[in-house]
Amino acid sequence: MGIRGNGLRKKSNPKPILGYTDTETVKLDLDNMPFKWVKYWSVKTLKQFRLRGLIILKSSASSYHVVFDRPVPWSKNVGIVAWVCLVTKHRRLTEWLVMQLIKKGSTLRVSSKKDKSPPRLIYRYGEQEQQVKDFLQFRKLGKALARAEIDPSNRKQKDISDFKHTGCSLMSRVR
Repeated sequence: MGIRGNGLRKKSNPKPILGYTDTETVKLDLDNMPFKWVKYWSVKTLKQFRLRGLIILKSSASSYHVVFDRPVPWSKNVGIVAWVCLVTKHRRLTEWLVMQLIKKGSTLRVSSKKDKSPPRLIYRYGEQEQQVKDFLQFRKLGKALARAEIDPSNRKQKDISDFKHTGCSLMSRVR
């Protein structure tokens, strides 16, 4: 596939970005915050709203993603994230929340993006049997898809139907 411009033919090389989107999983995207504060606010939120468990992933330098385990309805989900925005006074999280409200579903990146590697798991706390388990399964699937894209001769691919999802979708954007 090529793009024409000024009589020249350029090759298009799209790099998809995979993200995990749903309405039941409480997620936080905490940028420019030290890990000790991410951990503090995550555990405080978990206890305040009885969210059972959580994982923290490092998405880039001083940027973290948090995924909580207990499923909640969308209205409660955004209420919890709004509470975190208010108590932390975190402007970037508030901007992220507004974007999620517009989309009517929250998304966290699971693949690489430009020069950033995929987010890596750095902390676990409490139970991880529901939403965290689904998120990690999806993340594993995303990694398998990325490997298959890079190496088409990879014959050890799992069937995509092995992933059982509830209300989540695969997001792919070309940048």
